[in-house]
Amino acid sequence: MATPGLCFLLLVSTFAYSISSASAAAATPSSSSSAAAANFIKASCSATSYPAVCVQSLSAYANTVKLSRKELAQAALTVTLAKAQATRDFVTRSTKLKGLKAREYEAVKDCLEEMGDTVDRLSKSMKELKGMGSQSKAQDFQWHVSNVETWVSAALTDENTCMDGFSGKATEGHLKKSIRTRIVEVAQITSNALALVNRFAAKH
Repeated sequence: MATPGLCFLLLVSTFAYSISSASAAAATPSSSSSAAAANFIKASCSATSYPAVCVQSLSAYANTVKLSRKELAQAALTVTLAKAQATRDFVTRSTKLKGLKAREYEAVKDCLEEMGDTVDRLSKSMKELKGMGSQSKAQDFQWHVSNVETWVSAALTDENTCMDGFSGKATEGHLKKSIRTRIVEVAQITSNALALVNRFAAKH
């Protein structure tokens, strides 16, 4: 027969294990909810121009997004802004390179201005979307979301304008390729973000 001391230890161990298991379950999202969020992102991204890029850039936000179109749009803007800032920083460094031809320097300088505008517009878009309450009146909602759509669309135009500045043989070379590669990446996720904002607006 078990001694009272042994019974007490077994009881304490069982209780501690139960608490530990409950805590782990609470801290870790269920696999079903995680799968649902991942499927939601994939389905939403299918409506964008670059679905593979969309899924790749937003998968890490699944637990935050869950099944919320607003949170998905917010995540898309977050990713886009970070990419735009990194690209702007790269272009800034490029203006300081030695040996640039006059036409190259002008193209880089113009691109830097465009990317500065892009970052500014995306920052405004994020703040505008974040400040929108779930219970916003229809008229207020349309006004706010229209601002977001306008700014993101303008950011995409800025990016395309930057790329246009590198057209022609006068700017051919490694620098042009490096900048255009980064701008194309930003433009793709900006396009996706705009599509997800439009989707959020249409389904509200």
